[in-house]
Amino acid sequence: MTYLVYDATFEGLLSAIFEIYDRKIEQAFICKPEFETPDLFSSKIQVFQNEEKSDRVWKKIILIIGSDKAKNIWKVWLSELPDIENLIFRVIKYILASQADVLSDFTNADILKLQQTLKMIGREKHRMEAFVRFELTKDAIYYATIEPDFNVLPLIIKHFESRYADQKWLIYDTKRDYGIYYDLNSTEFVDFPEEKDALKPDSLDEKENNYQVLWQDYFSSTNIKARKNTKLHLRHIPKRYWKYLTEKK
Repeated sequence: MTYLVYDATFEGLLSAIFEIYDRKIEQAFICKPEFETPDLFSSKIQVFQNEEKSDRVWKKIILIIGSDKAKNIWKVWLSELPDIENLIFRVIKYILASQADVLSDFTNADILKLQQTLKMIGREKHRMEAFVRFELTKDAIYYATIEPDFNVLPLIIKHFESRYADQKWLIYDTKRDYGIYYDLNSTEFVDFPEEKDALKPDSLDEKENNYQVLWQDYFSSTNIKARKNTKLHLRHIPKRYWKYLTEKK
């Protein structure tokens, strides 16, 4: 077995797949550095992202299945599930061998797993778009923290750019220590490890607490106790998201 340890970037993964084909490696296992577990009978190749190599693999995939479906492979990589790299490699290998769009071939276990993961990613993206609650800071920036199961920040940019185009905002993923910041013109990725925890009260705008109380009152007043359905409520808003919802404080 040959272990290809890549740099945890999607371009690095594509570069590793290029190396497998270029070196004609028959038994390959792709992993991030933290999951590296080679034994005495295995060899290791350290792979870093290479734009030329990753582009060649990516353009070949797009040529066969189209850009929209190729993008779904990238979305699945964002799941960060264990061994997702090798699932993607097997799917790409199947695509290249078939020279056809095989992403609807649910008789193939890897294709089925890929599509199931894609649905999970879609659900998490939708939840983040629905459950983000901004707080206004003294710097006139609307700030929100999230901790999604999957790395969906890159997938929710378009939604928030269109919905909150007239205000500055920052959404920070405390689980992965990075965020997306919109400055009224464009959105960029930011990295502020010190912002892991939720905002401290003294960094909020003085009117923010009043806004939160108003929202909580509205939420309570519109609640119809006679129609309470806890089971249904938990299905639509799982408890793991409650700590970021103003109405649940």
